[in-house]
Amino acid sequence: MNIRIMEDVKKKLEAAENVVFFGGAGTSTESHIPDFRSASQGLYQKDAKGYPPEELLSHRMLRYKPEVFFEYYLNNLVYPEAKPNKAHKVLAEWEKQGKLKAIITQNIDGLHQMAGSKKVLEVHGSVLKNYCIDCREKETLEEMMNQKDRVPRCKKCNGIVRPDVVLYGESLDSEVLETAVWHISQADFLIVGGSSLVVHPAAGLINYYRGKDLLIINRDNTPYDHRARWTIRESIGQIMETLNSF
Repeated sequence: MNIRIMEDVKKKLEAAENVVFFGGAGTSTESHIPDFRSASQGLYQKDAKGYPPEELLSHRMLRYKPEVFFEYYLNNLVYPEAKPNKAHKVLAEWEKQGKLKAIITQNIDGLHQMAGSKKVLEVHGSVLKNYCIDCREKETLEEMMNQKDRVPRCKKCNGIVRPDVVLYGESLDSEVLETAVWHISQADFLIVGGSSLVVHPAAGLINYYRGKDLLIINRDNTPYDHRARWTIRESIGQIMETLNSF
């Protein structure tokens, strides 16, 4: 860890009045939730019944082969035992202090809210929210997990209960996107954490940042590294904790 860089980042953070965090799967890997693209453990390295993850997690698969969809989804994207890590906790603390104005996340695990954050924009939805495709009745993750059927069914109308997450072949929520764009455009300090910045349209949100203080914390290179004032390749939890303890 470069102490000089950390001191510089901390100095700019202290002067900032509108900090926004944009996070991806790497924010939650330290909570033992795998990302999509890591070489050995990422979900893109897994398949089921010969299907790639992009097809398994698609709207088409949910519609035409729901048994296959839910077998993969429940076994690979739902981690009910996961707990917030250091990064989630520091961000929640900064929000309470009034420093952090919003969290924009590509994750669907709900760990930011579990850590205590309130202003969380989930651009890809949340595994904690589920609803019936037919009657829109809502169901908790616990209720879905406790069902014995291979395909979760609505207790009211017996329709399929699906997760409120954006699947391949579906569009992002326009209201969430517009709110995310506004927060990023207003920020005077933007932190990108644990995101490869290659998944669009979400990754394109960074283009709305107008400031100069862009910090990217990610294990690997990103297409936006050249725009960052600082790039750090270390543990996001450790970096956030260090920034919080100077």
